[in-house]
Amino acid sequence: MNQSIIDFQRRSRIGVIEAIWGQHKTIEQISEILKKYQLESETALVTRLSKEKGEKLLIEFPSAEFHEISGCLTMGKFKECTSSEEEVIILTGGTSDVGVASEAEIALNLHGIKTKLLIDIGVAGLHRLLDRLEEIKSAKVVIACAGMEGALPTVLAGLIPQPIIGLPVSVGYGISGGGKTAMEGMLASCAPGLLVVNIDNGYGAAMAAIRILFA
Repeated sequence: MNQSIIDFQRRSRIGVIEAIWGQHKTIEQISEILKKYQLESETALVTRLSKEKGEKLLIEFPSAEFHEISGCLTMGKFKECTSSEEEVIILTGGTSDVGVASEAEIALNLHGIKTKLLIDIGVAGLHRLLDRLEEIKSAKVVIACAGMEGALPTVLAGLIPQPIIGLPVSVGYGISGGGKTAMEGMLASCAPGLLVVNIDNGYGAAMAAIRILFA
């Protein structure tokens, strides 16, 4: 088996931990990596795990926690949150976006960032977004998750001054193209300063938020 090279210096170098991509790794490969994290007493975050993989890994690593909705597994201590207010608010256009949003939330919480998740306030019911606007304005950074045509981040970026991170989600009928339409819509946004990460990349959106917060 090839030996995995892990970037344990990433936290001290840029302030974030390296995530372990779980989707295309075997349980044996992930297990090998997690043992190295244990030896280094480092906090581990595994993303994109199936329920089957997550539950099997818990047998070998009972101190870990599997977060089924997000498909993430965490092991080790979360950094202590020092803020009394939510620094990042994560929005979802619909309930189907919750898995990706939860990946972002867990990655932020792991780094000591206090968050709030607001579900199902997409543009199809614009009144729901407007009703929560003052609450959303209290955050330092907003992550907006949306599938279909991906309009939520653009609308939001035209209403509030905070940095908005658009997170396209692979939800939608045929032409949505597994999130491609949402991503292209966000990239082509007329709202100035909208940031966009890759499709379903909750971890990437979280890391972008951290870089903004600690700039």
